[in-house]
Amino acid sequence: MLKKIIKKIIPSFVVGWYHFVLAFLGAAVYGFPSRRLEVIGVTGTNGKSTVVKMISRILEEEELSAASFSSINIKVGKEDKPNVLRMTMPGRFALQGFLKRAADKGCRYAILEVTSEGIKQYRHKFIDFKIAVFTNLSPEHIESHGSFENYKRAKGKLFEATKGIHVLNLDDKNTDYFLSFPAEKKYGYGFEKEVFGQKNLTIIKAENPASSAEGITFEISDTLFNVPVLGRFNISNALAAICVGLSQGVSLEKCRTALVELSEVPGRMELVIKEPFKVVVDYAFTPNALEKVYGEVRSNFRPGKMICVIGAAGGGRDKWKRPVLGKIARQHCDLIIVTNEDPYDENPEKIIDQVMEGTGAKAEKILDRRKAIREALIKAVPGDAVIITGKGSEPCIMEKGRKVPWDDREVVREEFSKRNHGQSYG
Repeated sequence: MLKKIIKKIIPSFVVGWYHFVLAFLGAAVYGFPSRRLEVIGVTGTNGKSTVVKMISRILEEEELSAASFSSINIKVGKEDKPNVLRMTMPGRFALQGFLKRAADKGCRYAILEVTSEGIKQYRHKFIDFKIAVFTNLSPEHIESHGSFENYKRAKGKLFEATKGIHVLNLDDKNTDYFLSFPAEKKYGYGFEKEVFGQKNLTIIKAENPASSAEGITFEISDTLFNVPVLGRFNISNALAAICVGLSQGVSLEKCRTALVELSEVPGRMELVIKEPFKVVVDYAFTPNALEKVYGEVRSNFRPGKMICVIGAAGGGRDKWKRPVLGKIARQHCDLIIVTNEDPYDENPEKIIDQVMEGTGAKAEKILDRRKAIREALIKAVPGDAVIITGKGSEPCIMEKGRKVPWDDREVVREEFSKRNHGQSYG
């Protein structure tokens, strides 16, 4: 509450200078470490963490040492730890400290998720980005940025700052804006779109794309990719990573080998239970991502019923989308349970009620997230699918003034075990 009051009182240009100075100090204290690295920034609304992991895997296959910082994990050399900060793009000192550790460990590359909020606070400043990757864009952080156009412009600042290589999703309707920024070399990826008037643009297309319960498949120049991750949208993520690999001299065959051996991305279309019904945990918290996840589960698994556990984050985050998420669940799910997610300083019951405005009569309200997951598992019969969204692999629930340890996947396993052993739920 105090932070909100301070933000209203202090002029925006003063806040901007404060963040800029902090960015400079963070870089100076750690000796401007990005100058010793090839820094890759991945931005967009959805898919950033998956693309970071895929790029890291491709570079490692070529024996190119890479550190990475994503909302899932923080990896430097052989040290690989879950990201428990609950920040996709951390503060200036933490970020510069990470880059210094990467450089000191002899890493050649550092791969970062770059967020619009981070850019707004100048966290990208004094980092020498060599490659910028754009995944996709849909409405998010609108209340923070003031409009979708402001949100898009914030993302664009990464490309404005990166003069080396740009990697762009040609299938996204906002790509023309990102193509307008100059770069030494550009790579465009996608399924269909043709681009004209770009002299330094290399286009990588996926031929014969397909998605199934076993993973995704596609071809590039007669090279068949068979990647064991769920969701057609992950073909786009794979293409982004492949473009980065190609830009660094990694062959298509090496890219293929790297992605074929890719392990499941934690909390991203993660199939936690396979039999007698499916349980999928996914991070989807935007309308666009949620719709894609539901569509993929329906088409890949063809479940008898889709039982969906959803919620929405508090803290003043994009309140507009709460009933929209509920409406999408109503359109795709057979049974809906609306529950607590990350209320922060808001009343969780009010957030749930706002989501339920869009769900209609088929929704059930269960405040306790564990009980909501338990109820979904109880209702499932062989052949059904339970989809739990909003948190993915996040390690805690953010409540007012405290973090409550949490992991949707572990809770699913615990409650599924109780169900199978006929234990009393009490």
